Order: sequence, then C-alpha cells, then structure tokens
Amino acid sequence: MPFHVLKPSCEPFKPGLPVPESHAALPTTQRELEALLRTERAVLETEIHATIQGDIAARVEAEVARRVELEVDRQVEAEVARRVTAEVDRRVAIEVALQVQKLLEEIRLARHKMFAASSEAHVGQGSLFNEVEALVGADGDQDEGDDQPGTASRPAARGKRRPLPPELPRVEVVLDVPESERLCACGQHMVKIGEEVSEQLNIIPMRIEVLRTVRPRYACPGGDTAPVIAPVAPTALPRSNFSAGFLAMLLTVKYVDGLPLNRFTRVLERSGVEIPRQSLARSVINVSKVLQPLHNLARDALLDSGVIHMDETTVQVLKEPDKAPTSQSYMWVQRGGPPGKPVILYDYDPSRSGQVPLRLLEGWQGYLMTDGYEGYNALVRTGGIEHLICAAHARRKFVEAKRAQTKGKRGRADQAIDYFARLYRIEREFKDATDEQRLHARQTRSLPVLAALREWLDAALAVVAPKTKLGEALAYLNKYWSRLVRYTERGDLPIDNNSAENCIRPFVIGRKGWMFADTPGGAHASAVVYSLVETAKANGHEPYTWLKHVLERLPLAKTVEDIEALLPWNVDIQQVAMDLVA
Repeated sequence: MPFHVLKPSCEPFKPGLPVPESHAALPTTQRELEALLRTERAVLETEIHATIQGDIAARVEAEVARRVELEVDRQVEAEVARRVTAEVDRRVAIEVALQVQKLLEEIRLARHKMFAASSEAHVGQGSLFNEVEALVGADGDQDEGDDQPGTASRPAARGKRRPLPPELPRVEVVLDVPESERLCACGQHMVKIGEEVSEQLNIIPMRIEVLRTVRPRYACPGGDTAPVIAPVAPTALPRSNFSAGFLAMLLTVKYVDGLPLNRFTRVLERSGVEIPRQSLARSVINVSKVLQPLHNLARDALLDSGVIHMDETTVQVLKEPDKAPTSQSYMWVQRGGPPGKPVILYDYDPSRSGQVPLRLLEGWQGYLMTDGYEGYNALVRTGGIEHLICAAHARRKFVEAKRAQTKGKRGRADQAIDYFARLYRIEREFKDATDEQRLHARQTRSLPVLAALREWLDAALAVVAPKTKLGEALAYLNKYWSRLVRYTERGDLPIDNNSAENCIRPFVIGRKGWMFADTPGGAHASAVVYSLVETAKANGHEPYTWLKHVLERLPLAKTVEDIEALLPWNVDIQQVAMDLVA
C-alpha cells in the first residue's frame, strides 16, 4: 500500500530558547545529515509498517469473522429448515395416521350401528329376524344341566306355560257330551267323575259407551216454591263431554303406550266415534292444568330426598317464541324422593343452560348424580351439593372404543371394560343388602379395583393418542375421576345414572310417535302427565286405574290434604283395583 513519508520540519534556532536534548548533537556535515535522515526514515517506516500491518490484520480478522458468522448462520438456517421440514413431515404423517385411524373407527362404528345389536351386550344379528324363535323357552323353566359345560348342545327345553292372572274375569264355555253318548254298552247311564279345564286369553275390542246422567226436577203442583234438582257432580273438565275414564284412557294411550293422538282418533273411528284430534289435544292440555297441583306436591317430595338423579333429552317445539321450528328444546328429568316414595319429574324448558337446574333444584342440598354435561356445574357451585358422575357413561365410551377397534382383537378398551365389570359385579351382589353392608363391600372390594383402574389409566394416558376413540374415553375417565369414585363414600349412593336414563326411555319412545310438540303449552302438559304416570308406575300402580281414580276425586278436593291423599304413595293399590272392578 503506498504511503507518504513526512519530512521533519527544520525550524530556525531562536536565541534564548532552551536546546532540546535530541538536538544537543546536531549533525554538522551533509553526510551526517543524510545518515540521520536515513535512520529516522527507517524507524518511521518500521512504525508505519507495523501500524498498517496491525490494521490489515484487524480488518482481515473482522472479515473472516464476518464470513464465518455468515456461513454459520447459513448452516444454522439450513439445519433448522431441515429439522423443521422433518418435524412437519413427521407430524403430518402422525396426523394422517390418526385421521386414517379415526376414519376406520368411524367406519367400524357406522357398520356396527347399521348391522349389529344396539345394546351394549352382544346379541347376534340373526335374533333381529328370529325374535319369536329366540324367545321360545325364555319365560319358562328349563331342565337343570342344559347349560352345563362339556355337555353336547341341544335345543332348549320348552318352558312351562305361566298361568293366566286369577283376577281376570272368567267366562265359562262348557263342552258337554250329548245325552245319547253317555249310555254305556252295559245299559247303565254314565256318571260325572271329573272334568278337564283349559284356559285361553281373550280380548274384547275397546268398548265405548255413553254415560247418560239423568237429574229429575221436582216442583210444587201449586207453584209455591222453586223447582229442585240434584246438583251436578263435579268433573275434571266441567264443560267437556269426556268422562274421567275417557280422559284417563286418553292420557294412558298417549303417554304410556306412546300412541299419537291422530292414531287414537282412528282407533275411536273403528268403534264408530269421530273426535277431532284438536279436541283431544285441548283436553290433554286442560287435564294437565287440573293435575298441576299433584305435580307441585310431587316436587316438594322430590326436594326432600338426599340423592337426586338428573338428565335431559331433546324435544322439538314448533311454535316456541324466538326460536326456529327446527330448533331443539329440552325435557329435563329428575328422579329421587324419600324412602318408599319414588318421584319422577319431567320439566320442559327451551334452553339447556345451567340456569335450568338452578331453577328446578333451587334451595336443595344433597348428592346430585348426572352425566358429564358441564351445565350442572353452576348448580354445584351454589354450595351444599356433592356432584356424582355416572360410571355407565364412562364405561360406555370404552364400549364404543372397543367397537371401533379391529374386529377380533383384544385391546386396552377390553381391559377397561373388565375393570368396570368387576365393579358392577360387586354392586349386583349387594343390590339387596343394607347400606352398611354395601358400604363395607365398597370400601374393602371396590376401592382396590378402582386403585388398579387408576394405575392402568395413568399408564394408558401416556401412550394412547388423545384423538382416537380410546383416547377420548381415557380423557373422559381421567377428567371426572374424582366424581366417579365418590359413590364409595356411602352405601346408599348410586354408581350410575341409569335410574334417570330409564325414566327418559318412555319419553323417547313416545317422541318417536308424535315427533314434536306444537306449542310450549303442549310440551309443558306432556311434562306434567309424564311426571305423574311414571311416578305412579314407580309406586306400583297401573297408570290407567290410578289416573281414573285421581280424575274422579280431584274435582272433589277442597284442601291441600285432600290433594296429597291422591299422590301415588298415598293411594292404596288394592282399593284402586276394587273401585275399577266395581
């Protein structure tokens, strides 16, 4: 690199100034001056060379560092891109595999729903088409040893026919031997030594009659007093020509037998009576208003119980304000009641929000058994309510996972189902035991099974993909574990919510027939009637006889005590049956 050498300046000597030491021996000749200049130039060149060399070295080092840093950044970016691409590919492969597995599970579940039994228990497809053959002998006694292991299979023995109910009326048909055939060959007349009796069940089609009430009117011949006439007996619907028996049958066929009103009109037409469906619908709503006090008193009894089961199901109401006709509303079901007084209540509400349980169970405290729906949490947060979660729902998710797995392959879902089977086996064994005995069994036998199930669950959660059916079942069991095991704290607590689900079943069967309610008033009427007929059944009553008994006596009730006397647990079953026969 070129550089310039700076020549030293030679200032003239000024008298009076001190002489520098470097100038103490100044050159006196031209040769000395040139030698001195060469020496000074060499020193200066060395210094400048060292300075420039250091500067170049620093610049080279900085350039090398920069290029190394750029190369490192390039390689880092390339490595990151490679790893990201590999991770993305891996995750995509995993997601694709999960989606494929999910689709396979959905295909297996769809195939199961289409072709297999709907029950959780395994039932062969052939039984759907051979119902009569499958049930032959099921109601009767079989010979001992028919099902003994190791014996050759043979057709089940035909069961013994059950006798017909003795309380049914009998109509005797006597088939006697003609007089001419009772003369013996020896010339003597035969005498009766016995008889053979066989019975057949007979049905007389619906008999419809008109109750004609006649009230004679009396008056004085002289006209001195006003005529007298017997007062009209109070009826459930005063301005209707439907009797208590007709109304009881109307409610029974719709809410117990699941027969829509338009079909019931055709049943009536076969007997020569034409009644518009609208008239029947209005009568149902009006009767429900008459029965409302019983529904209210039944709710008071429900809130006296320490354990309440609760569930909800959908219902469509066409003319619900501010809702589309195709939208879903809900029927909420509660089951409880003090010992010996089972209560089943239905309540209609257009919403499924958590405010509905708050309204229905306001002020109540105790144990609440539900499924995993989060809408019940607002009620639980009010305090004084211990929340139990249904074990059957948790088990059902593993049953669904089992259906989704490869056919014939035993997996983790089977292991979970086995644990639940052990728990339910204990419950069945102590079904009729006392609460103390059941609590002891739960503490000594159920808790070890639950501990083993918890250990199995923790191990499975770490290795099962969460988006599979099995992963969903594991997540559900893990999420609600603390509330699933609480039934072991006492002997009177339920293990599942099957009681409420069994109460929903009659409503669902009826809904398949009538499909929807026209107005909220009709839905509320259905809730009232379903509540009373199902509560009557739970207390051992035949629904029609109890409804007829109530509708005949409810118009005569004057006090709350009179109405309470008509609640199902306060009505004598034998007395109701005798009144019906009379």
